[in-house]
Amino acid sequence: MRNFHENFTLKAALGWARGYLRRCGVESAALDAEVLLAHVTGLDRAGLYRESGRTLTSREAEAYRRLVARRGQREPVAYLTGKKEFMGLEFAVSPAVLIPRPETELLVEKACALAGELVSERSGLPVAGGELLLADVGTGCGAIAVSLAVFLPAARIYAIDCSPAALEVAEKNARRHGVAERISFLQGDLLTPLFDLDLTGRLDLIVANLPYVPTAELPGLMPDVRRYEPLSALDGGPDGLWPYRRLLPQARRCLAERGRLLMEIGAGQGERMSRLLADDNWSDQVIRDLAGRERVVLAAPIKPSAAAAVPF
Repeated sequence: MRNFHENFTLKAALGWARGYLRRCGVESAALDAEVLLAHVTGLDRAGLYRESGRTLTSREAEAYRRLVARRGQREPVAYLTGKKEFMGLEFAVSPAVLIPRPETELLVEKACALAGELVSERSGLPVAGGELLLADVGTGCGAIAVSLAVFLPAARIYAIDCSPAALEVAEKNARRHGVAERISFLQGDLLTPLFDLDLTGRLDLIVANLPYVPTAELPGLMPDVRRYEPLSALDGGPDGLWPYRRLLPQARRCLAERGRLLMEIGAGQGERMSRLLADDNWSDQVIRDLAGRERVVLAAPIKPSAAAAVPF
């Protein structure tokens, strides 16, 4: 890494890092240079400019050089700093988990809105004693489950993942935000860990952000994603919907009478998901994000005795 030396001021270090990352093809070079330097120095991003004339210590300079070099190889910033913000909360992340995306916040917002409607239906009284039971399928770092626990302070949440390493990260995040006592972390395939917990027909809401990238599209993902994030959390099979096909019968078994299923999907998958749900006797609504992309599907099982689909 030419032109790097230990006697950089913060201003000079930022300028060097921006240039290096741009030459490596990193589109967010300026932002990444700031985030990494803030991480190394302990300053916030405003502080980097407020103290721009300060010289890096030798330890800071070496740490920054290493992080910038790794980012130049397209390792995600969240893995380099070990943290990512989601729903205004800070989450620990590691290469064992998918990095939380801003677009997934729509899933959490819709889940919170649905929970509010359920509370209102139950005579308008505040949720008490775990009245609402929720499940987060494929919890990863726990961003969804922990956020739901923070914003729904009396709900009981079951967070499930097949990866023990992911569950360790999720539990750490639950403890960090003081909600660990209301989240049960379970290892297993989709909803199967719930089958032995006397939860059949009792869940009010199931939230699922499962792998939905079609297998053939994986090689075309950005190198930041393709090289570093767990492919098992991305690969949705031939059409991207295979994990959801497996989830539907399990969700039907677990949902309560007025229960709902919320699923994140990829852009352009709404019509296929709606057909899949209709074939399995569910009613559904496709919800678009602020950019107009299909992002979340809200579904309810149609009971055999029902005369019409459940209205949303």
